[in-house]
Parts: sequence; structure tokens; C-alpha cells
Amino acid sequence: MATAVAHYAAAAVTDRGRKRESNEDAFGFSVEHGVYVVCDGMGGAAAGEIASSLAVDEMMRLLTGREGAHPLLDDAEKAVASANAAIFVRAQNSQNLNGMGTTLVALLAEAQRGWLINVGDSRGYRMRNSHLEQITLDHSLVEEQVRMGRMDPEEAQRSPFKNVITRALGTQSSVTPDIFELENEPGDVFMLCSDGLTRELADSTIEWILKLDLPLQDLCARLVEAANDAGGHDNITCLLVRAEA
Repeated sequence: MATAVAHYAAAAVTDRGRKRESNEDAFGFSVEHGVYVVCDGMGGAAAGEIASSLAVDEMMRLLTGREGAHPLLDDAEKAVASANAAIFVRAQNSQNLNGMGTTLVALLAEAQRGWLINVGDSRGYRMRNSHLEQITLDHSLVEEQVRMGRMDPEEAQRSPFKNVITRALGTQSSVTPDIFELENEPGDVFMLCSDGLTRELADSTIEWILKLDLPLQDLCARLVEAANDAGGHDNITCLLVRAEA
């Protein structure tokens, strides 16, 4: 009989990187409630910081305060909609925040079940049996072109449009997240990250670091340090979650 997941452990590190003056990334998590969130804000002045913080705060507020009357996934979808509305209304009511938005990637975990939810190009990965797999799909112009076969990955990396995302929280009155259902096993490690990590590090490098026998907090720090060493052109956030027997 397969070993069941008994509990989860988590750690996170965020860093403004070597080129940016501020950090527009935000994260939050609650192991007790099985909720883990990373957001990467965008917009002029401090708008990106406001958008990402609003999204994380709204997700954590609604999903850690739930009373369990509804399935976790249903409440999570409502939380995404509420976060989107909070950012959109705030931007509509303040001229200097007009157009602000944020990506979102979230993991929901309860016992053997889990879900990855994403909007934008912040990513969710799973490391299982020493193999790293990207679960989420980027909502970006170049990645969608790659998936349609109109561009290869190397062209996407060189494209002047690689920073253009096609879906974000707060830029429209409503948004539809992608949802990926998971069956979790002991030993699985999930990585939620902003594109400041994945733009600098190849998946093979991330996989190599995640194989190191280190505590989760140290693994997060190693990944962020490696992204900074590779250029650190953007804010960098890494949140790791491990399923344990």
C-alpha cells in the first residue's frame, strides 16, 4: 500500500535582484490551511507592489479564514475573483495606479490532493523522483506562440515581446485562471516562483539545485542566489513546498 502524505513543509525567499530598485513580488503561505501563493506585480511607480500585495493579502485572508463549508478549490476560485476585483477597483479609483496588475501562482494542498492555479507567467513546478516538471502554462505572448508551433523556444528567448503577458489579475474586470489537479505523493516538492528565477536559470539548473540535501529554506536561498549570480535582472521569488509522510 502506498505511503500517504501526512503533512507539508514550506519555505520562501524573495529578493529585489541586482537591477531593480524595489521588489514588486509578494508571497504568502499557511501550511495549516494548505495555501501557498506567489505574485509578481506590474505597473508604474509603486503600482506593481500594491497589486501583488493586494492579491496575496486577499488570497490569504479568504483561504485561511474559510470555515470549510465549501470545497477548497471552490473557495480558491472565489478568492482569485475577489483579488482580481480588489486590484481592478483600486486601479479605477486612482489615476496613478491605472493599468496595474499582477501574475499569480498558487498551490492548494490537502492530504493527497492538490491544485495549482495560475494567471500570468509566474510558474508552478513539481519535483518528483529527482525529475523537475513545469505544471503550469505561461500566459505570455511568446509561450503561447511556442505552444502553437509558430515559434521555437530559442526564438522566444530572443523575442522583444518576451515580457508581454496575455493574462493578469486586475487589468480587466474579470479573469479566468488555469487550474491543474494533482495527486500528491510523499517526497514531492513543489516550487512556485516569479519569472525573475526562471528567466535566469534553466530548468536543468533548478533541478540540480533541488537535488541538494538541504533544508527547504536553504534551497530557496540557493536558487535565489543562483538567479542573482546569473544576472538578477528582475525581482526573484521562490516558494518551496514539500509533501512528507
